[in-house]
Amino acid sequence: MAFQANPIKFGTDGWRGIIAADFTFERVAKLAPLSAQVLREDNPNSNLIIVGFDRRFMAEDFAKITAESLIEAGFDVLLANSYAPTPAFSWAAKDQNALGALVLTASHNPANYLGLKVKGGFGGSVTEEVTHKIESLLDSSALTSETKGTLNLFDPWESYCRQLRSQVNIDAIQNAIASGKLKIFVDVMHGAASTGLTRLLEWEIPEINANRDPLFGGNPPEPLAKYVPELFRQVKDSAKNDPNSLRVGLLFDGDCDRIAAVDGYGNFCSTQVLIPILIEHLAVRKKLTGEIVKTVSGSDLIPKIAKLFDTPLSETAIGYKYIAARMLETNVLIGGEESGGVGYTNHIPERDALLSALYVLEAVVESGKDIGELFNNLQQQVNFTSAYDRIDLPLKNIEQKNRLQQRLAQNPLTEIAQKKVTDCLAIDGYKYRLENDSWLLIRFSGTEPLLRLYSEGGDLQAVQANLHWAKDWALAT
Repeated sequence: MAFQANPIKFGTDGWRGIIAADFTFERVAKLAPLSAQVLREDNPNSNLIIVGFDRRFMAEDFAKITAESLIEAGFDVLLANSYAPTPAFSWAAKDQNALGALVLTASHNPANYLGLKVKGGFGGSVTEEVTHKIESLLDSSALTSETKGTLNLFDPWESYCRQLRSQVNIDAIQNAIASGKLKIFVDVMHGAASTGLTRLLEWEIPEINANRDPLFGGNPPEPLAKYVPELFRQVKDSAKNDPNSLRVGLLFDGDCDRIAAVDGYGNFCSTQVLIPILIEHLAVRKKLTGEIVKTVSGSDLIPKIAKLFDTPLSETAIGYKYIAARMLETNVLIGGEESGGVGYTNHIPERDALLSALYVLEAVVESGKDIGELFNNLQQQVNFTSAYDRIDLPLKNIEQKNRLQQRLAQNPLTEIAQKKVTDCLAIDGYKYRLENDSWLLIRFSGTEPLLRLYSEGGDLQAVQANLHWAKDWALAT
């Protein structure tokens, strides 16, 4: 039987595929000019495309092919001279008044994946309308031009770091480090965040997993607790040996647009914890205003924090492009998703893990409090505590995915883990609220053969009951 690659289909943020099977030089060389052609529809006065890449296997080679295909199609190209975070290329698109940016990355996916993210000239992820237009052109002839474009190289870090430094009190963070008041621990997960904080703070910040490793140490470069044992060890050792310092652990995904943290006592802090802290910091200490945007998988604590600070709130489907779209419509204080992506309108409508890291460090330094203490204080103010967890369940094949989707659509769930369903929100997957005030979200990954299961409840026992029930339900289908 002849091998047949999976079709090119954009997910929540770009197209991703297995290297050499789905993601090939030939397919990228055809896709890149078509993407640029669609981007030009919104900005006919520009001819410039930014091309960047992360540290994945052969990412720079695919970036070179991308640049060459764009030049052949008549587009002018600014090609990065090194890896950098995806948000650095989004910033470059805006800073250079470009049509947009094409970034070779598969973000947090497993090591055998590579992908192409399409960013608009405004500095963020393009809409589904744009990606659907690109997909609709895939059967057309390759785009060529009698007049070839130009190629120039650029440093993607310089302007990006200058922009991020302008958003925070860098001096206060530097002084806290120099005095020994603040200790920073970082796991860059072999990804594009490497050297980022050192460049930004102009202070040597030691990094865990700083080397380029095409296998990412055997784990997907996703900022989850189970993948960073050394970060936990270092933070806990410091807590024993130097208990008077403020300690912050930071971890970043493969292309540095997602973040998580570890508090000063070695407790993992996802963005379910960080977003409330960041809301308070921006609203109270930095005196900034604007709407809060959360995705359907975000914690129920976030609406309560929004009410505490008298800040409007909106909710979107999962995928930062939906948050970015809202950012282009109105002033947004912060937009965040539970998987680690957080962004700010005063920067670009794009999740940016390094800017989030700087804001977390600034919040800790200016408050003099640990991340955990900041979070606990907010929980007490709104009288709300909860537990949260998530399971990513691999599916056998597309047929199993289709069966599950059909079953959810045709046979609505009325009971989960022996608890009645009281409400169902279906803007992205199916989010079921239960009679014990917990919720379960069932949705399918847009980039991998995975079923994503999310739950929040009053305690971990309720959360685990929901997740285990959903896992058993899926495996039985």
